Amino acid sequence: MSMNTQVEILLVEDNMSDAELTIRALNKKNLANKLVHLENGQQALDFVFARGNYSHRIIADTPKIILLDLKMPKMDGIQVLKEIKSDHRTQKIPVIVLTSSREDPDIQECYRLGANSYVVKPVEFDKFLNAVSELGLFWMLINQPPV
Repeated sequence: MSMNTQVEILLVEDNMSDAELTIRALNKKNLANKLVHLENGQQALDFVFARGNYSHRIIADTPKIILLDLKMPKMDGIQVLKEIKSDHRTQKIPVIVLTSSREDPDIQECYRLGANSYVVKPVEFDKFLNAVSELGLFWMLINQPPV
């Protein structure tokens, strides 16, 4: 995908199997045309804030949504969420935490930091595909973001 095209979905997921399933589910609903997949929190912040390998990006061209895993190498999703939601340039980007963690402290902290949704990844293949499809449809087509 060309980086000068507006990114609609930023997927931040270190597990390649989960990333492939997520992309597959979004493709089934024709929602993955403008998707960028990154494998850790540091890459995600560099992308969102147009720095490092992504310094050619325009920071104002924010993704429409971010699907964010919590448990990742280099920098976890909670730190990514905190930085995105604490910056006035990026705080309105919907961040959907898509994780395997059912731990209440994680859920509480994510909502405290401004997560727009917290979804536990279903273990069963069909349920996982359905959950991601529904998420994509809601956040990309039904939800009305602030202008």
